[in-house]
Amino acid sequence: MRLQCCVNGSRDVEEHPGVARTPRECAEQAARAVQAGAVDLHVHPRTADGRDSLAADDVATWVGAVRERVDVPVGVTTGAWAWTGCRSAVAAIADWQVLPDHASVNWHEPQAEPVCEALHTRGIAINAGLWTAADAERWLASPWREHTALVLLELADLPDQEEAAVQLLELVAPSGVPVLMHGEGRSTWPIIDLAVARGVASRIGLEDVLEGPDGELVADNAALVGLALRRGARTPY
Repeated sequence: MRLQCCVNGSRDVEEHPGVARTPRECAEQAARAVQAGAVDLHVHPRTADGRDSLAADDVATWVGAVRERVDVPVGVTTGAWAWTGCRSAVAAIADWQVLPDHASVNWHEPQAEPVCEALHTRGIAINAGLWTAADAERWLASPWREHTALVLLELADLPDQEEAAVQLLELVAPSGVPVLMHGEGRSTWPIIDLAVARGVASRIGLEDVLEGPDGELVADNAALVGLALRRGARTPY
């Protein structure tokens, strides 16, 4: 079985020494994760001072560095918190010179649909990030449902998120769009197990969790990929 690796997220190196601070470190972490069995990557490009970024130069540098080391799809965030060089996310995406293969769009954010349009215009696959049933209902009612390559069911850092995950899955499954289900923090490993049981994809990486399923500290993303694969995690494609 294979899965997606979320390499860095918005974490700081003080949280874990394996968190990538530079494009080179991100590329190295990505290469190790792919060698361990990941077949898809999600990364957060950053500014020189460590802020998440949608700015064209940062996206080009980080995505380009990763692609020099691996030959798998590479995606990025479009989160509203990410620095855009004092422009909107839509304008930032229009400026991108190096295009990721896919990008996540948080459906609870006000600019979700314009961001989808910007990505679609550039030929970048849309991954719709749904956190709640309300998000799912808005996405289902949107014309962008027909242009979504992957639905991300994203469960909060709380215990006992399995019921909420099943409810989200049952809402979006009739759409026929492929699903990737993942947790964060305390929900990570239970949701990976649920994704395996339900036959949908999952992801793992230092963005989501810093420990293994038994609370043990892990060395890096590759270690997390190995642990997830041994639990039967699936590929998102």
